[in-house]
Amino acid sequence: MLTRIKPYWPAILWAIFVLVICSVPMGGIGSSHLFFPGFDKLTHCGLFFVLAVLYCYGSIRKFKTREVRIEIAMKNTIVLISYGALIEMLQMYVFTWRSGEAADLFADTVGACMGIFGVLVTSNALNHESI
Repeated sequence: MLTRIKPYWPAILWAIFVLVICSVPMGGIGSSHLFFPGFDKLTHCGLFFVLAVLYCYGSIRKFKTREVRIEIAMKNTIVLISYGALIEMLQMYVFTWRSGEAADLFADTVGACMGIFGVLVTSNALNHESI
């Protein structure tokens, strides 16, 4: 069991970090003059972008390949969107000091798709590099 998840440890640690960040009470931070409207959505997008890159990196290491196959990328996308939905459900029903929003889930989805697309493009470019 441990050998199956070993390549995913960076992604697992980041996923725990995302869960902690999304569960802490924010207080009046959202109304602070230091943050612009939509900062929360940008944060969700960035957190899931990094999570997607780390998760794809784990998939590359697990399958001992130099690129992410399209079916693995689709599976990763489903897993990441499901994780985003889980966090929003937790914010709605468990972490009552936070609010679960569809817009946050959309930002999570955009970030995850951007990360996976970035990995696909980068690995394709590296594997087809002509010297």
